[in-house]
This record gives sequence, C-alpha cells and structure tokens, in this order.
Amino acid sequence: MLNGVLTVGLPKIAEDLALQGNLLLWPASVYALTCGCTLLLSGSIADVIGSRVMYLTGCVLLTGFTLACGLARTGLQMIVFRAISGVAISFCLPSAVSIITSTFPTGQRRNIAFACLGAAQPLGFSLGLVVGGLVVGSIGWRYAYYLTSIAIVMIFALASWGLPKDARGTIPEIRQRLAHDIDWIGALLASTPLGMFSYVFAAVTGSTSKLRDPANLTLLCTAVALIPAFIFWVGRQEKLGRPAIIPNSLWKNTIFTCICIAVAVAWAVSVSCQYFMTLFFQNLQHLTPIQTSIRFIPMVISGSVVNVATGFLVHRVSAYVLILSTVAATAFSPFLMAIADPKWSYWYVVFLANLLAPISIDTLFTVSNLVITSLFPSKTQGLAGGVFNTLAQIGNSVGLAVGAVIASSVTASSPLQDKSSTQALEEGYKAAFWLFFAAQAAILVVTGWGLRKIGKVGLKRD
Repeated sequence: MLNGVLTVGLPKIAEDLALQGNLLLWPASVYALTCGCTLLLSGSIADVIGSRVMYLTGCVLLTGFTLACGLARTGLQMIVFRAISGVAISFCLPSAVSIITSTFPTGQRRNIAFACLGAAQPLGFSLGLVVGGLVVGSIGWRYAYYLTSIAIVMIFALASWGLPKDARGTIPEIRQRLAHDIDWIGALLASTPLGMFSYVFAAVTGSTSKLRDPANLTLLCTAVALIPAFIFWVGRQEKLGRPAIIPNSLWKNTIFTCICIAVAVAWAVSVSCQYFMTLFFQNLQHLTPIQTSIRFIPMVISGSVVNVATGFLVHRVSAYVLILSTVAATAFSPFLMAIADPKWSYWYVVFLANLLAPISIDTLFTVSNLVITSLFPSKTQGLAGGVFNTLAQIGNSVGLAVGAVIASSVTASSPLQDKSSTQALEEGYKAAFWLFFAAQAAILVVTGWGLRKIGKVGLKRD
C-alpha cells in the first residue's frame, strides 16, 4: 500500500520536497533496493529467533519510518526514510510465509491462506493508488503516510493478539543456531550484487549516459564478478553438508527455475505498468490524483476476485492451465495501453487494461509460494519466503529502472522540439508499454515450456 501511495502522490511529493528529476524514482527504487538486499537474511534469522518476533519487530520499525516519511522536509530525508522502511518490511514478508506454512497443513486451507497473502501485496498496491489518490488530492500526501502509520499500529496490535507464539529455545541455543544454521557469507554474496545492480539501475534511470560513470561501472563489474563467487560458495556449502542460502541443486529443478523467472518478470511488468498508467493519466490526460485513483478501482476488484478464486481452484485445476491462461490474459494489458490514445474514452481500452493487469501476478503469487515452500525444509520456511520476495523485489527494481530508461530515451530522441510536451512523453510511455508486453509474452514462453509437468499444487498430503 505504501508503494501505491507513493506512486500516485509522487508528482506532488517531488514538488513539495524539491526532489530533482534525476532522483524522482529514488523513493520507490531505494525501498525495493534495501528490502531486496535484506530479505534472504531476514528470512534466515526468522527461522532461528521466530517468525512472530521478526514480524512484530518489522511492524514497529515500519510504523516509525512511515510516520517519518510524512514528516520529511527534504527529498534526501524522504529517500533515507524510505530506505529504512525497506529494511523494516523485509522483516515482515518472509515471516508471513513462514507463519502460514507452520500454522496451516498442506491442503486447501494453506492454499486459501497463500491466496489471501497473495492479495495483500498487489491488492495493497492498488488500494494505495486509490486511497492515496483520494487523500493526496484532498488533504495532502503527508496525511496518507500518517493514516498508513495508524493502520500499521492496528495491524501490530492484531498480530500481537492473534499470531501463534514461537517455539523459542534458550538464549544459548539461539546464539548457537545463529552462528551455525545461517549461511551468513552466502547471504552477503547474494545480497551485495543485488544491491549493486539495483543501485546502478536506479542511477541510470534519468539518463543512460550515467552508466559510463566510473563509480557505476565499478559497481556493475563488481556485481557481475560476485555472481560466480556466490555460485561457488553455495555449491561448496551444499557439498560439505552445511547450510546454503539457496542450494545450487534447486536450480536443476525446471519447475523451480521457471517459477522464479516468471515471478521476477511478472512482478516487473505489474508494478511498472501501474506506475506508467499513473503517468499516462496525470501527464498525458492531465487528471488529478483523485481522478487517477478512481480509474484504478477495476484493478482492485479483479485482483481480489482472482486471488480468492486461485485459492479455491489451485488444488483442483492444473497450475499449468491457471498460469498460462492468466499470463496470456494479462499480456493484453500493456498491449492495450501501448495502442491507447490519451484522447480516447477511459472505457474504450484503458478500463480493460486495468481489469487485466493484476490477474497474472495474483495467480503466480499463490502458485509460486506453494511450489517454493514445498521445496524447502520445514525449518527454513522463512528463508523460502525470503527467496520468493527477493525475486519480486528484483523484478520491482529492474522493471521500474528499465522502463524509465526506455521511456526517457525514446522521449529524448523524439523529433519534437519540446521534450516535455504531451506528444513527446506519449512516445516514451508507449515504448515502455511495448517493452512490458514483450516481457509478458516472454513469461508465456518460459512457463509454457518449463511448467508442462507441474500438475496440481497445494494437494493435501496423507
């Protein structure tokens, strides 16, 4: 929801905080960067000290720094507070997955629980767009953060009362497990290149020429060099029978590999499409935040329906059929936006594009969580949740950055004299939507080939 509020309120936030154009996407990008860099480690720690403790700690931190975002007086303060908020949410995301797997046995109840969790992120983003637009357009964007802080406090109170207590060991036992049951070096080798890639992508968003900066080139080369180091390390850990953050043997599982690729790319398409739809409404059609938020309501409704339906159908219908049909349907969303004329009525094509946008990612969320958690031991379900959410954050960072680079490059090369004109911006936005359509088509190819033998998932075990 916080990302949705930021997306719809970003133009006004940038104006009030004097956020420069080259830093415009940083409040969104830095959140994904810090969250993605700490998810694997947070999931591993949750498996040791307890998911409930990690979840509640994350709620406390997120409350404080969400409130701080509303109190920010400069662009730098907003970026810093968003960065720490990313770390805070990384405490909650893998813990939520672990809580579900430890509370619900394999079967329909777990499927529905994952479907509800699946609704939380994309639906929360969509609700953030709607509610955020209403608040930003009426009483101001700061109140959107104040109200969200209150909502998080209520969630903390409810979680404190309702979440099952962790089976905690003694302090010496926890220290022993922290030292020996977590692949600290593997987490560092995985998180460091991810952070470097995310930073470079965010840095080149405003201009691709920044890729030639010595600092960015150094970070990019270092990140590339760390990938084989990570592969070697986890392979060695697995060979010696020691904890490995993501064992290399998992990638030999075609279904796991294809699910991971599909989640990362689908998340990139979903978040980026919603961001560029906001720009389409506000910069091309010159709508207010309230008018923009109203146009996202179909997305909220379709996302909710799909999540509930997936929870009930996933153990009855082949996951292959569910994924392929929804991926194909969502592909029409960026396609319709790519051909949409800002002068057309909302009901002509944009309404349908909004309706189809969340279908793919909502279905993938439930199916992929069931697949990924089934491949990890019961004692490392927090890590399993970290793997899934890391993939989502990778998609978030890369999708926004690449989409913004493509859009700004096409706009800059426009023959029009005024690069800030509606026509020049439209050329860039359409290029981004065509990119997202191609990415969604690529998911269809990958899942069509790699998930042929997936069958039904979430079946009750005897």
